[in-house]
Amino acid sequence: MQPKIALVGRPNVGKSALFNKICQRRISIVDEQEGITRDRIYAQADCFGRSFIVIDTGGIDATADLPFNDEVRQQAYTAIEEADAVILVVDGQVGPLELDLEVARILLKHKKPTILAVNKVDRMDQSYRVHSFHSLGIPDPIAVSAVQGFQIAELMEAAVKLLPESEAVEIVEEEIPSGAVRVAIVGRPNVGKSTLLNKLLGEERAIVSPVAGTTRDSIDVKIEVDGQEYILVDTAGIRRKKAEKEVVDKFAAIRTQEALEKCDVCLLVLDSFEGITAQEKKIAGMIEELGKSCVLIFNKWDLVKGLKMEHALRGVREAVPFLTHCPTLFISANKGRNLDKIFPSVLEAWADRSKRIGTGALNKFIESCLQKYHPPLLQGKRLRIYYMTQIQTNPPKFVVFVNKPELMVDTYKKYLINRFRETYRFSGCPLFFELKGKEKTDPAPPLNDQKIPEPDLLAELPSEV
Repeated sequence: MQPKIALVGRPNVGKSALFNKICQRRISIVDEQEGITRDRIYAQADCFGRSFIVIDTGGIDATADLPFNDEVRQQAYTAIEEADAVILVVDGQVGPLELDLEVARILLKHKKPTILAVNKVDRMDQSYRVHSFHSLGIPDPIAVSAVQGFQIAELMEAAVKLLPESEAVEIVEEEIPSGAVRVAIVGRPNVGKSTLLNKLLGEERAIVSPVAGTTRDSIDVKIEVDGQEYILVDTAGIRRKKAEKEVVDKFAAIRTQEALEKCDVCLLVLDSFEGITAQEKKIAGMIEELGKSCVLIFNKWDLVKGLKMEHALRGVREAVPFLTHCPTLFISANKGRNLDKIFPSVLEAWADRSKRIGTGALNKFIESCLQKYHPPLLQGKRLRIYYMTQIQTNPPKFVVFVNKPELMVDTYKKYLINRFRETYRFSGCPLFFELKGKEKTDPAPPLNDQKIPEPDLLAELPSEV
């Protein structure tokens, strides 16, 4: 298990900016407003041949009148408990405050190996500012600038020396194992995403409240179930553009978009009371457009009375046809109902997006479709389908070779896709089909029923993998 370094301090001293600088990625949301970071945020980093986990935390201030202040402090205390070393971050421009002294007392009480980082010191000639922080009782403070990158290497060299030698591991190129399934929990605000994450993990990993917009940063957590590794990503609720009143809401939306782009499977969480709204339709469209697999989750089902599951499903599938092909679960995250079915459904969707079908089988499928229903005539011309082949997995993409792509009408395309789903399933996975016509101009149709010799398109087909 890799050692951990926690960044703690009072609000608005630059912990998240320093966290991003250490990780060399924009992970935590950074803003001048206090109380932006609420949950614990983990990321892997390496320095001087050592690999470790960095934990970003919210500001510790028992007197602050900020939303979820008690929960934020508890998250920070948990990070301190599990960390092997702590970096106490203070503001070098403001100087030591009573809050800084209180946080230092907490760390000294826990007897954690601690480095004092005096942030917002941009140049060497400003390093004298560290001397006023000796009153905190933590020796050898280091002047740094998270924004400018000043003396970050010196800070991390000192922090790495505090880590236990037995925990040293070799640096790996990938943060996440190749066999892990990355699962993003998405949906509107206040549908129960964070509650679901906590129940799946069996711990209070994310702050939960009835207030919409509690979660802001995307939270990545690794879990192993039945020998399979998963990376669960709790995201901020995706709001309508008009509802993004603050800059932090826009940043949260960007982080959610990034989580969608990086994941393999999405858990689209709906409030069973409200069903699918225009915002969920938009989210489902994003999932399908990005080619991500999806498992549909009806949460808070234990509170619904007088509504059958098939009725709830009918409304959703009429609104978004793609969701018709997604595994669907009716759960109660609060009571833990049906949560044991989530990971099998995720694994099913993930396996199907990696499925490859041979060209021979696809051509037999096309032949059976043509025998049952011929394409309709369009201005005296009929669509001819020559071959079909799969060119990609994750997500699955197929090429259909035809005489004229413009002759593929929507009704026949829908017929082919529905038959394809019935035959090969691809549960929860969007499918992409590309029509490829003949490069040369078609000869004029003959006046009799004599067939035109078919072109040899085998040479155009990519070889099977």
